[in-house]
Amino acid sequence: MLRAIARCRTAALGGHLDECIACGYRPAISYNSCRNRHCPKCQANARARWLQARRQELLPTRYVHVVFTLPRELAPLALQNKKLLYHLLLQTSAATLLAVARDPKHLGAEIGFFSVLHTWNQKLEHHPHVHCVVPAGGLSLDRTHWIPSRSRFFLPVKVLSRVFRGKFVAALKRNFRQGKLGFHGNLKPLAHPKVFSAWIRTLFRNDWHVYSKRPFGGAEHALCYLGHYTHRVAISNHRLVSFANDQVTFRWRDSAHHNEHKLITLALDEFLRRFLLHLLPKGFVRIRHFGFLANRRRATLLPLCFQLLHAVQPSQSEPETAPAKQPNPLWRCPKCGGSMAVLERLTAAHLQLRSPPWLAGAAA
Repeated sequence: MLRAIARCRTAALGGHLDECIACGYRPAISYNSCRNRHCPKCQANARARWLQARRQELLPTRYVHVVFTLPRELAPLALQNKKLLYHLLLQTSAATLLAVARDPKHLGAEIGFFSVLHTWNQKLEHHPHVHCVVPAGGLSLDRTHWIPSRSRFFLPVKVLSRVFRGKFVAALKRNFRQGKLGFHGNLKPLAHPKVFSAWIRTLFRNDWHVYSKRPFGGAEHALCYLGHYTHRVAISNHRLVSFANDQVTFRWRDSAHHNEHKLITLALDEFLRRFLLHLLPKGFVRIRHFGFLANRRRATLLPLCFQLLHAVQPSQSEPETAPAKQPNPLWRCPKCGGSMAVLERLTAAHLQLRSPPWLAGAAA
């Protein structure tokens, strides 16, 4: 993975020659991307495509941001069982939102939302949590009308916290009985049932952290907001300040001091160690949809939501046909803004033959 990131957009991965179909401008050779989902340079285009697809699903209503965080005691176990515990975090947090929202004492509605897994904090330390972006309301249980949430309130966070804790711990116990949890190093004693049961009880000493922002803006505001939580990796390039004497300096935001921006310097090995903490298991899906936005229900229930909100759902045919009309809508001509077409694709070997000696050496 690190090798892919290091070679991203260099001659080592080949490249292509482009030409503007409007004005004929030909820029220099464009080097190919590594397309690794952990690469900070490759996620901008993926995020743009994802947001373009989601644009048709944004309802004309306010949106809510809810965050579910695993307690510190579970972080070491999550590192040793990434695929299982990250899946449980996504599933139990979603089940919590759906269950509490359906309760007539709270909203009494069927909601829909998407969840995004993040595993880091601003210092790149291990901090597993899930961001959920939810329309501020939902379908009535008989699906005859739309039920909006209160203007300054969505669901009670204390109730969400306790239901989330109960569902996650129950799922953890079930997977322990089924022998699906691995225990290594300092966690080996937890493999004994009595030790595990005693440790599980400590998780009920405190409420788990659930954070809910007040409902914000409409659909367009939500669309801009989504981009911050979808394809962001552990750190983006704009936060990197310097690399000197085998030390990396980057910016971080201190939420404990009014989000003040500060600098932190780490040894190269420590920086890479923290970055590698956030590699996801192969094939793991970190963005998931639930409720009336779930893949199997979206086609039926989403049009109903638009109908009950007295709105027309944006056409879904335009994004599908756009790529056929435009070679690459994300790559525009710097001269006139027209679309760029690929004239020639070049392998790494071709680039070495075409390049001056210094560039050929760098590609090797």
